[in-house]
Amino acid sequence: MIRARADEHGWEIVALEVMPDHVHLFVKPHAKNSPSYVASDPKAVAVRRSYKFLLRPTSKQAAALAACLEDHRQIYNAALEHRRTAYAKAGVSIRYGDQSAELKHIRGDDPDGQGRWSFSSQQATLRRLDKAFRAFFDRVKAGCAPGFPRFKGRGRFDTVEWPKDGDGCRWDSQPEHPAATFVRLQGIGHIRVNQHRAVRGRVKTISVKREGRRWYVVLSCDDVPAESLPPTGAVAGIDMGVASLVTTSDGAHVANPRRLAATADRLATAQRDLARKKRGSKRRRKAVARVAALHAKVRRQRLDHAHKAALALVRDYDMIVHEELRIANMTRSASGTIEAPGRNVAAKAGLNRSILDAGWGVFVTILSYKAESAGRELIAVNPANTSRRCARCGHCAKENRVTQASFVCTACGHATHADVNAAINILRAGLALRDAAEAA
Repeated sequence: MIRARADEHGWEIVALEVMPDHVHLFVKPHAKNSPSYVASDPKAVAVRRSYKFLLRPTSKQAAALAACLEDHRQIYNAALEHRRTAYAKAGVSIRYGDQSAELKHIRGDDPDGQGRWSFSSQQATLRRLDKAFRAFFDRVKAGCAPGFPRFKGRGRFDTVEWPKDGDGCRWDSQPEHPAATFVRLQGIGHIRVNQHRAVRGRVKTISVKREGRRWYVVLSCDDVPAESLPPTGAVAGIDMGVASLVTTSDGAHVANPRRLAATADRLATAQRDLARKKRGSKRRRKAVARVAALHAKVRRQRLDHAHKAALALVRDYDMIVHEELRIANMTRSASGTIEAPGRNVAAKAGLNRSILDAGWGVFVTILSYKAESAGRELIAVNPANTSRRCARCGHCAKENRVTQASFVCTACGHATHADVNAAINILRAGLALRDAAEAA
């Protein structure tokens, strides 16, 4: 592994790993607003990718999976209590190594409980807690809201990880089976997997996740070859909105399906039914499951649409420029306080709901890794005044935006769709950033 600097391209080589048949190149932008560049040679670049598949456990296997998840949750909470008590009583900081060494005794004292599961998966759970503490101390040093690690309730712990394929787990554990794929987990057995696409690269870690009543296996794979697409010679700026999810500088609009709004009536009925149920009752648990199932369906629909929209953009354009939106700030509540109540609270709440329903953050995340894998260039720019500046003459004024969809420049009279005008400005800002990075 080596570390180098490449100022002439505006980015920094973080690490370079030479493998027998390819090279791993890890880069990051050097300047704060520098665009990020992605190599496009599939023979020279390999990426890390995750694959998620639905599990088809039997009733006994589902019960064993639930028991495994519960035992790992108890280890997490016990380790957290250990750290809290040791520091409160004696001022001693407990580390991961200390707690990992105690696992042998815990497993020996409970062979039919904690001893059933993989030692490595339990170590991964302890690393998860250690990572939460390190993030807590980093936030304290940075002056942010600390957020001390909390105990995990039954609904707050849904994932168990096996850090190495072959150590307590095995992907494709029955390769001789002609029509099905299985994953083997220690203490549970061979579980059938609904493998809907091929797995490429080398399986590194295996995780099992519970989402409602469904179980999924997540594979993290190394050395996945990048699927570079042929160049098209086209570039585009994209403006993200509520009326249209994406508007390109070419004038194309990608519809926003508003999945949450479409399910709002059914969700409201399910939530009213939940509110009438007695806490702790069996009927309440069923009502909670119905609400969770509706939200999960909306999430899957939103993800599906984001994948298709991002793939279409990556196939059509060599370079894509988007706004670097601060979604958390944009969707902050306007209710204010008792002493200083906010204005237009209901309207702002509706706008916040529409923004979150559009799923801008999910879309940008999916677009970024698809662009990386395809060898496309993705640039994020400051969105300030992109919707107010005229793309023809450059005049910037609030009055230029006549309505949500109409843009009429008060200086030159240029009239166009407001989102198309903003997308053109976004594209120009991205081209300027790229030229500045190449000239540096």
